[in-house]
Amino acid sequence: MNRRLQQFLAAENISQSQFADTIGVARASISHILAGRNKPGFDFIERTARHYPDLNLDWLITGRGKMYSSAKSTPEAPADPISPLPPQTQGSLFDDPLPTPPASTIHIDNRTQSPTTQRTISKIIIFYTDGSFQELP
Repeated sequence: MNRRLQQFLAAENISQSQFADTIGVARASISHILAGRNKPGFDFIERTARHYPDLNLDWLITGRGKMYSSAKSTPEAPADPISPLPPQTQGSLFDDPLPTPPASTIHIDNRTQSPTTQRTISKIIIFYTDGSFQELP
């Protein structure tokens, strides 16, 4: 996406800092996105769409289609689409990615702990966001 953002800035003839000021984000965030260090978030995409309504977000995000969604004339940007997964690998978000082996193939190594040794909890520590903590016996 950083390459397409660079193409867009060149097509609009604006600098990184002008773009950052226009959409209301930190200049450093644009620099990090263009360098490939950071990926743009939803807020960045939303602000870009609000200030540049002719920009085709599908092109910006995936590389599909033309740079501009309206009749604004610009050269066709090179396609850099994200190809979908092959049909055999697509599935539900909640599908189990690895099949569970049959119970007969699971081997448990009991050498590390003898069956007569029982472990008990000796202490629980709760850490809070303010930096404090609490120990429970």
